[in-house]
Amino acid sequence: MNTIMEAFLFFLPAGIANMSPVLAARLPLLKNWKTPLDMGKSVDGHRLLGANKTWRGLLFGALMAAITAGIIYRILEDGNGLAAAMLVGGLMGFGALIGDAVESYFKRRRGVKPGEAWFPFDQTDYIIGGLLFVAPFTGLSVNLALAVFILYFVLHVVTSYIGYLVGLKDKPI
Repeated sequence: MNTIMEAFLFFLPAGIANMSPVLAARLPLLKNWKTPLDMGKSVDGHRLLGANKTWRGLLFGALMAAITAGIIYRILEDGNGLAAAMLVGGLMGFGALIGDAVESYFKRRRGVKPGEAWFPFDQTDYIIGGLLFVAPFTGLSVNLALAVFILYFVLHVVTSYIGYLVGLKDKPI
């Protein structure tokens, strides 16, 4: 049970970052900032990433990840590492959302429409991105990385379905 809790807390900033763009789109101060990451560029008639991948979502998600990491650090640790924890958390969230954007690029190349499921890549892109972005800065073991991957894959499926049930998402997965 210790490994599961450690995996949950370690990667929670990325999980929060992954959910944040949906929330940012509904915040009154941010909802009109819709500048796409790909700046509207297309290749062969297909958008590079699509309109759903925005600077608003990327920056808000990274900020929420940094704040989440800071809160976790303050609850669990004593000492002077708050800034470093927030930096790593923000980087993890940024990496998670970049992983999602990279997956969207390949999704567009395969002709999968925005919002359409591309299982299991939709459920794993942010995990791979988040882990890759912080790997050089953490002592992440293979066991912990595997626990993060499995736990957050399952959590993604469950939270996506809950998001669908409460009307935040159009499709269950």
